[in-house]
Amino acid sequence: MRRLPVPDPGLPDARSATRFLSWLVRRSRMTIIAAVALAAAWMGFQSLVPAMVGRAIDAAAEERGRALLGWGLVLLAVGVVQALTGISRHRLQTANWLAAAFRTVQVTVRQANRLGSSLPRRLEAGEVVAIGTSDITHIGGAVDVASRGTGALLAVGTVTVLLLHTSVPLGMVVLIGVPALMAVVGGLIKPLHARQQLYREQQGRLTGQAADLVTGLRVLRGVGGETTMVARYRAQSQALRAAGVRTATVESLLEAAQVLLPGTFLVLVTWLGARFAAEERITVGQLVSFYAYAAFLVAPLRQLTDSLDKLTRGHVSARRVVKMLKLARNLPDAPVAIPPPGEELADPESGVRVLPGRLTAIVAEDQADAARIADRLGRYADGATLGRVPLGALPLPVVRERILVAENEARLFSGQLRADLDPYRSGRLPAALEAAAAQDIVDSLPRGLDSVVAERGRTFSGGQQQRLRLARALVADPEILILVEPTNAVDAHTEARIAERLRAVRAGRTTVICTSSPLVLGHADRVLYLEEGRVVAAGTHHELLKSEPRYARAVLREEQP
Repeated sequence: MRRLPVPDPGLPDARSATRFLSWLVRRSRMTIIAAVALAAAWMGFQSLVPAMVGRAIDAAAEERGRALLGWGLVLLAVGVVQALTGISRHRLQTANWLAAAFRTVQVTVRQANRLGSSLPRRLEAGEVVAIGTSDITHIGGAVDVASRGTGALLAVGTVTVLLLHTSVPLGMVVLIGVPALMAVVGGLIKPLHARQQLYREQQGRLTGQAADLVTGLRVLRGVGGETTMVARYRAQSQALRAAGVRTATVESLLEAAQVLLPGTFLVLVTWLGARFAAEERITVGQLVSFYAYAAFLVAPLRQLTDSLDKLTRGHVSARRVVKMLKLARNLPDAPVAIPPPGEELADPESGVRVLPGRLTAIVAEDQADAARIADRLGRYADGATLGRVPLGALPLPVVRERILVAENEARLFSGQLRADLDPYRSGRLPAALEAAAAQDIVDSLPRGLDSVVAERGRTFSGGQQQRLRLARALVADPEILILVEPTNAVDAHTEARIAERLRAVRAGRTTVICTSSPLVLGHADRVLYLEEGRVVAAGTHHELLKSEPRYARAVLREEQP
């Protein structure tokens, strides 16, 4: 089975919605080609079954036993091949759907990270929510229907040729009727998606307004504007409901047409076939074949209309994704020389200098100062430098690849624990679990690493969550790892084990720990002590205990004299 998501989704073609969908198809071209071939074989064998059944009935009517046995064996073989190709086709179609959806998620999340704080000012929250919920489904469906639509076209073509070979009038009915049905359905799809686009835009604006309303509820109450805003939201909600009803009206007409028109076509072909049989222009077996063909055509016709629908939906959703991908940052990334590995990370505002390849601890009189420094060192705020190059001047993907900030606001993701801790199966998970003293947590789970994590890891205690988050950060093994209070929720015995093992597992790598724990500080190569956001003392833990009383009070929790 393919592993999804892929590590590198590639650079999307965001010039238009059509080009974006084409890019997705190219990225999965091998599995899409295989799915098309399997779908063609699957539908092709299906389209041959009615003709074989007719031949078998004619053989039985003429009392040709060996011919009847032969056609029965052929039908059995065709059925087996059809089942195998159908199963394989479905597996590949599902893989194509997931690959397109995951790639869309990856490129949009990457774009959101690149835009950073400018994203909310350039795109409404509802638009972003719509991309992550409905749009990825429609885009995946648009890529998925490539194989089904091709198979349906092949089946209709095969049936048309067989009917023309047996009866020209019946073949012409199929040859003319199928394009007519597609034209009718296509005429309904265009207004449907125009209304769906309008509905999505209204829904996005309303979602954004709801988020703003919740965020500013306290302020609104303070100024007496809560009633006005709620009334405005209620009015827009009713307008959205009306737009949804209008969209559903056209959608119901499309669904009805997809059932009624192929059904009418079935009645017409069956009636013509019955007349020809009564006039002895075709045999009884051929009549049965015609009826079976007419019934069979309902499925590929529905597939074709469904393909049109999904392609149109996918195109509408791709336009929204392309709109986001075209957004530019307020301050574009300027060309800059990327510092080589091993350069010093520094925060000039506080005077913090992180020596490469060493374990540095930061102790602050006010722990909020340490958290702010961690934000700057990780480029969540401006001010830090790497090798004298401002982090803000470096491409964000480079910073995120080389510097990882792990703090206690991070959450465990829902799903399999192994996939959360080591999504790319790097092989570093056993050592990371040992260093984070988290192996006992895994051992206590019913299925170990294959156990499913509840939302936000709520089934784990605070200390267990902290150790698992630390293990996840160690698995990433970045060039520079910044840990913010990584042990404040565990007991002293566990903390001592983590402190000792952390130094070993990060040997030769740059590590920064914001903490005031003596157990952790004792294993640091260098400790920086800050007051009022500035470094006032530096040295080893034991040196500072002897030479800096303020440091001793901070880490030993002594009362101020």
